[in-house]
Amino acid sequence: MASAKEGNGAVTKRTTLHDLYEQQGQSPWYDNLCRPVTDLLPYIANGVRGVTSNPTIFQKAISSSNAYDGQFKELISAGKDAESAYWELVIKDIQDACKLFEPIYDETDGADGYVSVEVSPRLANDTQGTVEAAKWLHKVVNRPNVYIKIPATAECVPSIKEVIANGISVNVTLIFSVARYEAVIDAYLDGLEASGLSDLSRVTSVASFFVSRVDSLIDKMLEKIGTPEALALRGKAAVAQAKIANQLYLKKFSGPRWEALVKKGAKKQRLLWASTSVKNPAYLDTLYVDPLIGPDTVSTMPDQALDAFIDHGTVARTIDANVSEAEGIYSALEKLGIDWEEVGKQLEHEGVSSFKGSFDSLLTSLEEKGNALKTAANL
Repeated sequence: MASAKEGNGAVTKRTTLHDLYEQQGQSPWYDNLCRPVTDLLPYIANGVRGVTSNPTIFQKAISSSNAYDGQFKELISAGKDAESAYWELVIKDIQDACKLFEPIYDETDGADGYVSVEVSPRLANDTQGTVEAAKWLHKVVNRPNVYIKIPATAECVPSIKEVIANGISVNVTLIFSVARYEAVIDAYLDGLEASGLSDLSRVTSVASFFVSRVDSLIDKMLEKIGTPEALALRGKAAVAQAKIANQLYLKKFSGPRWEALVKKGAKKQRLLWASTSVKNPAYLDTLYVDPLIGPDTVSTMPDQALDAFIDHGTVARTIDANVSEAEGIYSALEKLGIDWEEVGKQLEHEGVSSFKGSFDSLLTSLEEKGNALKTAANL
């Protein structure tokens, strides 16, 4: 992706990302954000149409760069504590990124060009706290193309409904099972119905269905089982489950209930493939992008997956190919004793813990930095 590093946002060449969107209707997003935010311009020129962030991405950005030091110093001097300062740093990045993607948002009439920011991961089991945090973030970011990220934990599914009902667009994150995904779709539909808005066209949502982590966990289980049949299924679970999730999406966004919402301008909650970088180096580096291409979907890719797809990805409609094979893999795994809902719960727990860990460790380091600044100022 040499051309992505050049220029000041002028299109250097067409890439497979442009083809992905124009030929197949899938929006490629970039799963990363740091300062200077203008680093996103070459990505936009190369066909990226949105950005996702999470507490781990911000921990890496803020702790590994001095680009935040000036603003942080000002905030601490103004008497802000570490957590308030953290949110100010994050909000500035999100606002700046929203500005860069606003032309795409305008061109597509609000269908694309979003930047996602997550509520505090400490609220993952707090229904009302999540609702309040989402309202606050939406208000302070104050950009039409911001997505407020809410995790799909059992406690936050009702939060999704309420936030959508308040007319706030949401990226639902950390979805690991088809059963939980169905609850997320229902929360979106319930929220639209409860909103009382006569025009629903500005309330949109994506459902971030995680892929590679599913294989990481199930592969370990298959290796433990150890039979030739089990070992033959390694690296196949995640894509199979994702294809089944897409079938559910097609079913839920059709029929009388959905049609009634469409009359009010409602837009489908698009499926977004997350965790698309390959964790097992033995697997093809486009394993979680190539087989999940289809209309009205999003694929958010960190650098590794994005570079691989631009370099040698295949642009073809694959999401609804081999569905019966995917169903066969899904049932074969169940027959081997793999409980999909349990897998989903474990991965959700690990995902929430990982984001909390990143958030807590960043706040600790910001507190230390803030105290050192205060001490230096008093000398």
